[in-house]
Amino acid sequence: MEKEMLAGANTWIDAKLPDLTGMADDIFDHPELGPHEEYASSRLCQYLENHGFTVERGIGGLKTAFRAVWKNGKGGPNLGLLCEYDALPGLGHGCGHHMQGPAILGAACALQQAADDRPFTITVYGTPGEENISGKYIMIQNGIHFEDLDVALMMHGGPATQTDIKCLACADVKLAFHGKAAHAALKPEAGRSSLDATMLAFHALECLREHVPSDVKIHYNILDAGGTKANVVPSYTCTDLYVRADTVGTVKTVLKRVENIVRGAELMTDTRADFEVSKILDNKIPNLTLNLILMKHARALGAPNCQEPRERTGSTDFANVMHRVPGSCIRVAFVPDGTSSHSQEFIAAGKSGKAHEAVRFGAKILADTCVELIYHPEEVSAMKEEFKTRLNAEIGNS
Repeated sequence: MEKEMLAGANTWIDAKLPDLTGMADDIFDHPELGPHEEYASSRLCQYLENHGFTVERGIGGLKTAFRAVWKNGKGGPNLGLLCEYDALPGLGHGCGHHMQGPAILGAACALQQAADDRPFTITVYGTPGEENISGKYIMIQNGIHFEDLDVALMMHGGPATQTDIKCLACADVKLAFHGKAAHAALKPEAGRSSLDATMLAFHALECLREHVPSDVKIHYNILDAGGTKANVVPSYTCTDLYVRADTVGTVKTVLKRVENIVRGAELMTDTRADFEVSKILDNKIPNLTLNLILMKHARALGAPNCQEPRERTGSTDFANVMHRVPGSCIRVAFVPDGTSSHSQEFIAAGKSGKAHEAVRFGAKILADTCVELIYHPEEVSAMKEEFKTRLNAEIGNS
């Protein structure tokens, strides 16, 4: 029966591939920044509704987020399939997010069409704004914890077909110093420079780099320096600040020292600072059991350029989901090795035959993985046990 379900799912994806790639091309042609992906979200939701899924729109405080559910009997695993569909400012779909929704929908509907008497649930989550607002983080803050799922799966285009092991945790801080404007020549003693405070804080951050673990990365930039002339003491300077590290525990520890630096700059310049941590993205809790299953099916299907997992990547809001349930993302090759995302090369390949094949392989890898989990509940148990062990170790080291 397992082989029949696998064959049925893969046959359905092949038959419906023109619909799925047409949807991917359509989303590519209508790029939207998060969380305003109204066209893409509506397109995906309508397809799911047309295929019998119960769709709830506007969840987790985000208008373009959604949850779609289809049940086959009672009990069995709840298989979570997550997709993004936001574009990049000035670039469009330079990260391949236009392929995610169609691949996820292909897997979900293939499982539905191939279902037999084995019970399971498919839950598709649409998660907006990965590139800018970290929509999954916001959804979690607003009560969508994804803990209804037994497993969370994603698909992403890339230069190789592979999974990930780790990613960097990241805190995003909005920092603004408020001073007092004055004429810099006639009455400088009346001024309190927000720019001086910012420069002192930045210098102290450079000194801090010597005294943090080697995996810590600190990035900052001035967003608004008040826009005044040199003969005016700046009264407002706004900056964006990131702290990254291998674990979210290290990020939180370093953040305390960063805030101490900011408070010191306040005292030295007689200014006032707004220090707002707008979001903290977790590091991934890797699930090697799940990674191996995904790659086993990728190789069996003949997916292009299969490689070993990436040891460490940048930051992603999917890591916050992976702190709650076992999860993994299968990356599917559609651009040459070494090609960077957020690039013109990604855009040029966005509607190519290789991009269409990535949709096909992504859908099949995810569908075949889900079939295996439906038929082998002991593997779901093993994934959960590994997740629990790794999460407890993470908490213990924080």
